[in-house]
Amino acid sequence: HDQDIERLSTIGLQIGDTLFGRNAELSSIKEAYQRTVAGDSELVTIYGHSGTGKSTLAFEFGKYVLSDGGILLSGKFDQRQQGKPFSALASAFNQYCGILLQNCELAPSKQKLAHQINHVLGREAHHLAKLIPNLASMLGMESNSIIHDEGCTNAQRRLQYLLCRFVEVISSTFAA
Repeated sequence: HDQDIERLSTIGLQIGDTLFGRNAELSSIKEAYQRTVAGDSELVTIYGHSGTGKSTLAFEFGKYVLSDGGILLSGKFDQRQQGKPFSALASAFNQYCGILLQNCELAPSKQKLAHQINHVLGREAHHLAKLIPNLASMLGMESNSIIHDEGCTNAQRRLQYLLCRFVEVISSTFAA
């Protein structure tokens, strides 16, 4: 359910943090969210040129998710972060791990997730911890103990694989 915000920007108006004329797009995203709550799997992407209201649309959707008791993670592909692989995903997962670290009520969830990550990823978890500092904290890794072996020619494939496994662990650990 991709939303081409550039195409839709001619019918919407954004003033400050208020969204006008984007009810159809917001409804579409909310409907996808409700389907996932019911058990379906979906991915929604919001894309378009800068200044077309993508962040505001995501923020409005985030308020809806939070009011429903959910957590919304967001990441932004930023030109200044081009040298950092998967920076938007790393930012979103760092937010998630930060939420688990900061909320005392989520301590059992944090411990369960840390155990599963260690079980599934083992020693490879340190590669993700380089990208996701809060994951390093969650797993009890000290930043100076993380190995920086940048010589691997398959580093991007390895990170892609590990990020997919990380998502699988999160999903299976907290599946209803």
